[in-house]
Amino acid sequence: MAITMTETAAQRARSFLEQRGKGVGIRLGVKTTGCSGLAYVMEFVDEVDDTDTIFEDKGVKIIIDGKSLIHLDGTELDFVKEGLNEGFEFNNPNAKGECGCGESFNV
Repeated sequence: MAITMTETAAQRARSFLEQRGKGVGIRLGVKTTGCSGLAYVMEFVDEVDDTDTIFEDKGVKIIIDGKSLIHLDGTELDFVKEGLNEGFEFNNPNAKGECGCGESFNV
């Protein structure tokens, strides 16, 4: 099992953590919502739970809960800029489809 980041995503995550001034890393997860069933969640982590799995890539700790790990295994996190829009993008090999608006996915 592995979760990875592109160098661009790692640079952005490190920058956010430095600006914040605290935090162990970032949490990636999924929640039930949207047209297709699951949506990605990303947040700062100040404390790691005993049930979390921790990956480290390019100097960033990526924390994932057990329930989300089965949906995110093999995912690469990227950071993309397109015109005026920018944000993190999940390249998830487990996703079988997305809703039309791109807010949710299914496996």
